[in-house]
Amino acid sequence: MASAPDSVYDRMPNDLSAFWMPFTANRQFKASPRLLVEAKDMHYTTQDGRKVLDGTAGLWCVNAGHCREPIVRAVQEQVARMEYAPSFQMGHPAPFELAARLARIAPGDLDHVFFTNSGSESVDTALKIALAYHRMKGDGQRTRLIGRSRGYHGVGFGGISVGGMSPNRKLYGGLLGGVDHLPHTYNIDKMAFSRGQPEWGAHLADELEEIVALHDASTIAAVIVEPVAGSAGVLVPPKGYLERLRAICDKHGLLLIFDEVITGFGRLGRPFAGDRFGVVPDLMTTAKGLSNATVPMGAVFCRKFIHDAFMQGDNPYAVELTHGYTYSAHPLAAAAGLATLDVYQSEGLFERAAELESYWQDAMHSMADLGPVVDVRDFGIMGAVQFEPRKDAPGTRGYDIFTKCYDKGVLVRYTADILAMSPPLIVSKGQIDQIVDTLTESIKEAA
Repeated sequence: MASAPDSVYDRMPNDLSAFWMPFTANRQFKASPRLLVEAKDMHYTTQDGRKVLDGTAGLWCVNAGHCREPIVRAVQEQVARMEYAPSFQMGHPAPFELAARLARIAPGDLDHVFFTNSGSESVDTALKIALAYHRMKGDGQRTRLIGRSRGYHGVGFGGISVGGMSPNRKLYGGLLGGVDHLPHTYNIDKMAFSRGQPEWGAHLADELEEIVALHDASTIAAVIVEPVAGSAGVLVPPKGYLERLRAICDKHGLLLIFDEVITGFGRLGRPFAGDRFGVVPDLMTTAKGLSNATVPMGAVFCRKFIHDAFMQGDNPYAVELTHGYTYSAHPLAAAAGLATLDVYQSEGLFERAAELESYWQDAMHSMADLGPVVDVRDFGIMGAVQFEPRKDAPGTRGYDIFTKCYDKGVLVRYTADILAMSPPLIVSKGQIDQIVDTLTESIKEAA
């Protein structure tokens, strides 16, 4: 895709100071910027014209590959027809169709969909629905929320409160009250180099019983976990762990929320992690792959009994849930979502991910014997390599390997001394080899 002669890229300003970049070491980046200007299928193009293989699907989100023509065309047609319509007391056809199609592929009876604009908004929405549900049922004292250490649930105040990544929390004071956390599931001594789900660790779910005993079940509204913790470095749940969480929540009347912002839409070889693990949550948060990141969009899936609890009372004119966003169910996002589902279905991308999983796993674990590597983890088309930190300089080894990969034409995801991979589901075996070969070479050079 060639840039127009007078495109914004030809007018790129020399001054990079005004843009305060998110989750970025701004001073370091602006001293040596990495600027992407085009994308197509599996590749980005840099400002200096180099092709870079996308080993991360953007940020876990471009599951169908970049600038896919059916999705681009659907958005172009929609913006020419109607660029915006309100969703408060009004509507337009696309989100109704999108919600119905999403409900058909969702696990169990997660058959109602509330649209948001991001994963962060989806998490805060799900937490609010959980609290409001208990109040609607006459259990308004159930206000406590349970997250998990090393969990990432976006950057809203609700999400970072239930999240368990300390760098994301420490600048912001007390956050929400009435929050507790399960321990994370990762133990390198017991789990290192597991292929898929670790055998050890299902008992860690029983920590929820300890939290219930501490606070009393009658005060707890919901438990939220990522089925596979992505941003913490692809932490895969032990066999039986999620099933035990589900059983404990059922026992005590707690709602179980799965944050599937990363794992949703084919990343694990099924539509959702709930399908893959055979566990149906009560609420499910999504975003990212929902619209292939073409237009920002998120969604919260609710089980029927939760939705129906709000549809009671004698006044049909009453607003049942006083919550929403100006851009909920935005026409362009809904058009992108529908076209994205078409691509997933017509190209069999969820099934393709399942077929590639064993090849991906073997490729990932080929790096297990490299000198500084202390763990390799994988599940679905997700993977991470963890390194021994350099003495007195944690994070620098991972950063050096990340930049070496980029210079060699492969983009991986940097999180201190963990590098994560999650390529678009259109990735070929040859491109998997390129990702792993480049990473292997870069690890050896950095060692």
